[in-house]
Amino acid sequence: MSDGSLSQDEIDALLQGTDTIEMDTSAGAGPSPMSEAERNALQEMLRGVTESQGSNLSILTGKTVAIGDPNVRVRPVSDVLGGQPDDVVDVRVDFTDGVQGEHSYIVPATIAGTVAGLMMGQAGGELDEASLSAVAEAISQITGTAATAIGNRVGRVVKTAPPDLRRAKRQQARVPQGDVCVTVDYPISIEGFPTATMTEIFALSLASEIVSLAGASEAQPAPAFSAAAPAGGRPARAAARPAPQADPAGFQQTFGQSFGGQAQGPAMAPPNVQPIQFANLQGAQAGGEQGNIGLLMDVYMEMTVELGRTRKRIKDILGIGEGTIIELDKLAGEPVDILVNHKLIAKGEVVVIDENFGVRVTEIVSQMDRMNELT
Repeated sequence: MSDGSLSQDEIDALLQGTDTIEMDTSAGAGPSPMSEAERNALQEMLRGVTESQGSNLSILTGKTVAIGDPNVRVRPVSDVLGGQPDDVVDVRVDFTDGVQGEHSYIVPATIAGTVAGLMMGQAGGELDEASLSAVAEAISQITGTAATAIGNRVGRVVKTAPPDLRRAKRQQARVPQGDVCVTVDYPISIEGFPTATMTEIFALSLASEIVSLAGASEAQPAPAFSAAAPAGGRPARAAARPAPQADPAGFQQTFGQSFGGQAQGPAMAPPNVQPIQFANLQGAQAGGEQGNIGLLMDVYMEMTVELGRTRKRIKDILGIGEGTIIELDKLAGEPVDILVNHKLIAKGEVVVIDENFGVRVTEIVSQMDRMNELT
């Protein structure tokens, strides 16, 4: 049927009501549709990540999000947009590394607006540029989870392009090139909102490659360990006995004779033991200390200036009232103490800056004095 017409055999088959017509799948007719087993394999692969995808959306939206079982179908490209709502968000996220091909999502505008509103802390609204950016982040989370799972199955690092999305009418949504593609329908349920369906679209060549690589990865046998045949040509046993461990320093020889027994083997020469040479770590420690201090540079600490102290009996403290003068233990003009987290670090003199008090540092406490303060 390469020229578009039916042969006599095909006409006869149609008249007899049979489905044994053989379609021409020669070069130029495009990739062959996926088999039932391949569709099931892709469906199981995608089903394994829906729970993680739902959890990611729950974190982004603050609502419980459940993504149902995927429904994988091989469909003509012309039929993909037929069942979609009039207003959609068309998201193109092609696979670029590990596996390559066209890949996209069609999200109903209603559910896209709901997700964007929850992510932005709004009750909903128009799908403006900010809202579409929020939807792009949600799609990135979904696609990233799927790409990681696919990469684990095919034994490759799988990467995708950044989401390219736009709001469009149903007829304007982008679909893969070719006659046939693979669609995956996901029911999405968001707490407090009606359930909707999101459609994921794979180019047929991309879906076939993923399933083929996953099958090849699973079919690889585990590495077998076989013993080489001895020189006489006699094959070695399949389950060889483990090789005896080395007898350290003639342990078996020495202790076998000490207890009246016979050694099971010749004494081995004592091992050549040498001390381990460690590299000088002083430079690395200095660098590490500087790096650790650098991590603390933005930490706030309490700095106080103490004018003086005194000790009073409880009855004197209870007798304090308005106008009471409290004499401190410092003389007039004597430096005040500057403390960080109640530890003395410096001394200074009181100054007035505009209408505020300030302190001019006049002396830094020595390291020994600071250590004494700590103890």
